[in-house]
Formats: sequence, C-alpha cells, structure tokens
Amino acid sequence: MKPGGKGRPPSQRPSKVCPVCQRPFSWRKKWERVWDQVIYCSDRCRQRRGLRPEQP
Repeated sequence: MKPGGKGRPPSQRPSKVCPVCQRPFSWRKKWERVWDQVIYCSDRCRQRRGLRPEQP
C-alpha cells in the first residue's frame, strides 16, 4: 500500500471477466491474497457455473 493509506484508484486496479455472466469485475481488497484463484464475480455466478444459459 502507498504511504498515506491510499491504494490504486479503481481505474488502475486489475480486472477479469466472469465466465458465467460475461461481466467484468475488479480486484477487491478481500481478494488480495487469492486474486489468481478468483474466477467468478459473485457467489451466484459460482453456483450457476454448471448450468446452461436459458434459451429464449
């Protein structure tokens, strides 16, 4: 962390795309130690990972 208690601004944080909902999500402090292992943006997407998308 930088002096003064501020980290990177949100625009400079790493991001990934969720394979379930196809939305980008950004790095969070709680994922600091496991960012390489984070795949899904939320618990909801993690639970839906094996389901097929609904056909219209």
